Amino acid sequence: MRSKSVVALMVSAAVIAGSVGRASADAGDVIGGVIGGVIGGVIVNEANKRQQPRTRTVVRRAPAVSSATRAANRETQTALNYFSFPAGTPDGVMGRNTRAAISQYQSHMGYPVTGQLTTFERDFLISSYYRAQSGGYATTQLIAQQPNGPRGLLTLYRNEAAGIATPQPAPAPGTTVTVVTPAVPVQQAQPETEVAAPAETAPVIPSFGAVTEAKSMASHCNSINLLTSSNGGLTNVSDVSDPAFALSEQFCLARTFAIANGEALARQIPNVTLAQMDEQCGAFAPLMQAEVSALSLSQRDAVLAEVGDFIRGTGQTPAQLSSTATICLSSGYRTDNPEVAMASALLLVGLGEAVYGEVLGHHLTEGFGAAQRNDLALPWYEVAISALDGGSPGVFAPGQADRTQLLRVAVGLDAAPQGAQVVPAFNVPTGN
Repeated sequence: MRSKSVVALMVSAAVIAGSVGRASADAGDVIGGVIGGVIGGVIVNEANKRQQPRTRTVVRRAPAVSSATRAANRETQTALNYFSFPAGTPDGVMGRNTRAAISQYQSHMGYPVTGQLTTFERDFLISSYYRAQSGGYATTQLIAQQPNGPRGLLTLYRNEAAGIATPQPAPAPGTTVTVVTPAVPVQQAQPETEVAAPAETAPVIPSFGAVTEAKSMASHCNSINLLTSSNGGLTNVSDVSDPAFALSEQFCLARTFAIANGEALARQIPNVTLAQMDEQCGAFAPLMQAEVSALSLSQRDAVLAEVGDFIRGTGQTPAQLSSTATICLSSGYRTDNPEVAMASALLLVGLGEAVYGEVLGHHLTEGFGAAQRNDLALPWYEVAISALDGGSPGVFAPGQADRTQLLRVAVGLDAAPQGAQVVPAFNVPTGN
C-alpha cells in the first residue's frame, strides 16, 4: 500500500511541477516542482515517449575529448545549473541535456539559439558564475529580488556592464519602501565642467586558492573494504583501536545501505531507469547549493533552519520529499556525487528523519564534498545517535547490534575501551 502511495504522490508532483527558481520568502511564493517533481517529471516524459512512433536510432560514438576539455565542459555545466538552466550532472560530456540548457541560456540572454556556445557567450556565463559565487550573502539577496531567480542575475550583470539601469521589482503589498532623494535634483542641470564621480563597486575577494581534485567516495570505500576484509571483518565496539578507521568503515557501510534502499524504492516506479533518475537528481543538487555549502561553515541548528525554509518553499508534501530524497541519496553515492548525497541527507534530516544525520557527520569527517570539520561533524552524529537511542529504526546495517554504541565510542561520546586511541579533534574547545 505504501509503495502505491509513493508512486501516486510522485506522479501528482509532476503535474504541479513548475519553474525551479528560488522565490523570495517575503513574497510568499513557492518553488513549484523543485523536489517532488524530480522523479515524477521523468514518469511523464516516459509516458509521452511511449505515445510517439518508434524509430530506429543509430548510436554514434562521440570522439574522445582531452581532460582539459572535459574540465572546461564541467565548468560550463556547473554554471548552467547554478543559473537554473538544468544541464544535469556536471560530467564533462556535452550531451542533449547540456545542449538544451545552453539553448535556454541563449534564449534568455537574447543570443542566437544554436545549442553551441560562442567564446563570448561562454566567457560571460563563466565570469558571471564566479562573480555570483564570490558575492556570498549579497548574491543571495540579489537572487531573492529577481522575479526569475538566479537567471535574473545574468540580466542584471549584462545591464550593469552596458550601463543600463535595471528596473526593480514592485514591492509586495504592505511593504514599507524607503525613498532616497538623489544628491542632485533631476530638474537641475549640473555645470558642464563638473565630472560625475565614478560609482562605487562592492569589493570582491580574489580567489587564488589551489584547485584540488575531488575525493572519490567509491575509491575510498574500496580501500576501506579491502582493509576490513584483511582484518577479519568490521570493527566492533569491543576492539576499537582506531576510531577514525571505525568511522570510515561505518560510512562505507551506510553508503552501501543507502544505495540499496534507494534502488529498492526506485524499482517501484515503472518505466523509469536508474540513469534517468540519476540525471534528475544531478539537476536537483544545485538548488540546495547554499544549504550544502553551509554545512562546512555553520552549526547544525543554523543549517537546519535554512533547510526548513527551503522545504517550506517547495510546496511539496513530506512524503514526496522523503521519497525523492531517499532515491537521490542512493543516486549521489552510486554516481560518486557528494553534493547530491549531502543535499538529499539534509532534506531527510530536515523532514525529521534524524538518523540520516550520521552521513552528514561522515562527510564532514572525511571531507567528501565538504570541508574536514570534525567540530561541526559531532553535532550531526549526536542527532543521529540520539534518534537511534530514542527508538528510531536504523536504516543503515540494522542487524549490527552494537552499531549505535560503536558510533558513540568512535566519535568520543562514550569512553573508548582500554588501549583505544582517541579522536582529539572532536573535543575542540568552543570558546574564544
